[in-house]
Amino acid sequence: MWKLKVGKGEGPWLRSINNFVGRQIWEFEEDEGSPEEREMVEKAREFYHQNRFLVKPSSDILMQMQLIKEKRIDLTSTPIVRVGSSEEISDEKVEMVLRKAVRFTSSIQAHDGHWPSECAGPLFYTPLLIMVLNLSGAMDSVISSEHKKEIIRHIYNHQNKDGGWGFHIEGHSIMLSTAFNYITLRILGEGSAGKERDHGAVGKGRRWILDHGSLTAIPSWGKMALSVLGLYEWTGCNPVPPELFLSPSYLPFHPAKLWCYIRDTSLPLSYLYGKKYVGPITDLILSLRKELYTQPYETIDWPNTRYMVAKEDLYIPHSLIQDVIWDALYYIGEPLLNYWPFSKLREKALQKVMNHIHYEDENSRYLNLACVEKYFHMMACWAEEPNSSAYKRHLARVPDYLWVAEDGMKVQNLGSQLWDAVFAVQAIIATNLDDEFGTTLKRAHNFIEETQIRENPSGDFRSMYRGNSKGGWPLSEQDQGWQVSDCTAEALKALLLLSQMSPEIVGEKIETNRLYEAVDFLLPYQVWVLGSMLHVRYVVCVSRLSIYWVNIFHKPSNR
Repeated sequence: MWKLKVGKGEGPWLRSINNFVGRQIWEFEEDEGSPEEREMVEKAREFYHQNRFLVKPSSDILMQMQLIKEKRIDLTSTPIVRVGSSEEISDEKVEMVLRKAVRFTSSIQAHDGHWPSECAGPLFYTPLLIMVLNLSGAMDSVISSEHKKEIIRHIYNHQNKDGGWGFHIEGHSIMLSTAFNYITLRILGEGSAGKERDHGAVGKGRRWILDHGSLTAIPSWGKMALSVLGLYEWTGCNPVPPELFLSPSYLPFHPAKLWCYIRDTSLPLSYLYGKKYVGPITDLILSLRKELYTQPYETIDWPNTRYMVAKEDLYIPHSLIQDVIWDALYYIGEPLLNYWPFSKLREKALQKVMNHIHYEDENSRYLNLACVEKYFHMMACWAEEPNSSAYKRHLARVPDYLWVAEDGMKVQNLGSQLWDAVFAVQAIIATNLDDEFGTTLKRAHNFIEETQIRENPSGDFRSMYRGNSKGGWPLSEQDQGWQVSDCTAEALKALLLLSQMSPEIVGEKIETNRLYEAVDFLLPYQVWVLGSMLHVRYVVCVSRLSIYWVNIFHKPSNR
């Protein structure tokens, strides 16, 4: 039975700066759970499967069962509240409902103070992990047979009726997710017999791909990821030249000016493109080449596939200027870079890009900005040096992204530990039931304090396209290290609310200098836009109330 473990971390390839506070990983334990509990889990899985087209998200039944059992909180001690359509809602009934809600919220809090939960949805996350593990031959060292069983369960549960898979669990079928999930199923051993590829869920997925243009119609990230696997050709990809990172930073198109998610994805993709790296061509890869194209692989005119995108995947058509730039890079730039002395420029660019990749890996303790960035970073690290220490550190952090629920195992975008905790604190305080749930608030208070980022990124971080992070809070956990403005604003609000309460109930106040650090972090990165504040580096909105809370903070009585 699967068990959620919080705040745990062992092994030579793992590193933490706060003793893994906020870490949440799932491990399978053969002897875990009573027969009754195992039966409840199976019933939850079956119920989800039967209703998967009606309600797409999971209800996190496995996590709730475990945490409620560990807390030994009786959720049935307060009566069920029913209000008739013509009945007046009394204060007494409202208070009863609030008490039940807070009691339940308290029951699913982890011992370190955060609220474990799933933060997933997109259906191309898990395939990227399986692809890079298959590429490196590290599958069995990270993914057990039980992992594979739950990953396959999740993929089948979220297959649309037409045989494809959506961008996310609620979305219409698209080529990117359908191709990725089909390939993942085949890597995991599904459809290994020829007849299985033509029938059932695997067969429906294959037919969807072939009916919508084959793999030649996959969008750009898909083209590059599959080129690494050997299921596509780099000559069918538009250029992502690493030389852009050598350009002067004052230029408007310099990568330093890109949104952090785009930049941190472009780094490894430009490295892989610059090297034209291709993994081992196995029997499975050769078979997939036959399965997923409408013509023999060797006869495809790859340059003409660069702009092919299935209509289901096309959100915004390319502009003429974009196509002209890409054609210039493809037909002029890339050929030149194959010859001396321009080839030296390529070598220098690849080295600089790899330095940035290693810097991001180290400063996020190999959690990276999010899962897509992590898995492309893993591909680049493997392409640079197979079985390097960097790649082994990446493997050690793979469990941090895996989540199990009744719909199966999936990869999360990242965790949302801090984000969920600060809102839970604000909500509980708003009920005025803090005397009853002081232990819950005290745990959360400690977690918020432990999750604050205490230092800026290492070294000359501005040359690595990073900004100040000291005093800020991340979306998830301190080890990940990426500061977020609205997470910081909401954490500051929660701490200020807690500071006005009795330390005997919620614990001692956070040190004043740490609140100053949070304010110092917030203010420089904001610009006024139509009455709201926009974080210019992370591009997320900050609550207008943050200024109100800063004013409260400056009152002597609240220091």
